Amino acid sequence: MPETQTHRAVVLERPGRARVESVATGLLQPGEVRVRVYAAGVCGSDREVYDGTRPAGYLTYPVTPGHEWSGTVEAVGPGVDEALAGRRTVAEGFRCCQVCTRCRAGETNLCEGPYDETGFTRPGAFAETVTVPARLLHVLDDGADLRAAALLEPAAVAAAAVLRGGPLPGERVAVVGGGTLGLLAVQLLAAYAPAELLVVEPRTERAEQAWAFGARPVAPDAAAGLAGAYDLVVETAGAARSAAAAVALARRGGRAVVTGIPPGGAAGIDPLELSMRQVAVLGVFGAPSAAWSYAVRALATGALDPAALITHELPLDAYEEAVGLVGGGDPAVGKVLLRP
Repeated sequence: MPETQTHRAVVLERPGRARVESVATGLLQPGEVRVRVYAAGVCGSDREVYDGTRPAGYLTYPVTPGHEWSGTVEAVGPGVDEALAGRRTVAEGFRCCQVCTRCRAGETNLCEGPYDETGFTRPGAFAETVTVPARLLHVLDDGADLRAAALLEPAAVAAAAVLRGGPLPGERVAVVGGGTLGLLAVQLLAAYAPAELLVVEPRTERAEQAWAFGARPVAPDAAAGLAGAYDLVVETAGAARSAAAAVALARRGGRAVVTGIPPGGAAGIDPLELSMRQVAVLGVFGAPSAAWSYAVRALATGALDPAALITHELPLDAYEEAVGLVGGGDPAVGKVLLRP
């Protein structure tokens, strides 16, 4: 019998209990591909997975985390185009059912089937290889920067927010939050030639990056004096008061897109304010296929520069150190990558 293939992967048995070990690679099923991981991003939801604070129903232990990644197709399963082998790629995380009403409408991130996502309910990319359905791939140009492409998952979420907000050239636009998601949104919004692009962010290091991407940064206290001044406001911070702050910045008849996931007990939005000022509030959860395609195109054309946000690159064995960096509160820590 052929020797069983293995690869190294992070295995999180339960919150706070992780190890890196050799695991069976497994045979590819019809429609699947195996990707050699180049880099995988660590984000706040990965810290939730480690800490055990992710909401019930959105995680299955034991798990190999990692939902932000890039790599090269190593092998294809039965029924998959062999020309995919050797191609640089990223892939959507949601394993949508493809047949429910929302999937048929193109809202693949809102699939009505059971929640199923790479890195949460299926083995993810904090590993040497990851196996995914070929239908979820977004193939990149042969010369694509795989280091930058590892950030295409959060870029797709930012793209989903931008597309929902519908920016128009010459509008005044604000982003609440200068983290990875916020600065990716800033880059995408800058391409619409806004009359003004503002970022509300208290951290000096992130504010300086906002300047580099064409946005004017202000601290939250200063933003209070700009209430009602913006046509479109994109919230990415996920802080206790950031959604309410975004609505306050929107003009009468303006739009606010809420993208960050706040903690329990976050400040609510006054329905009287929404009615009297006729502010449209839109929500974003993850990214549909169309937003992924948008982000991939933006990277290819140079409108998106995710690599500028990367501050740390660590080996797979440093998984727990990487998670600690993401949740440690150091303002000098931007995007952290694991390099299997």
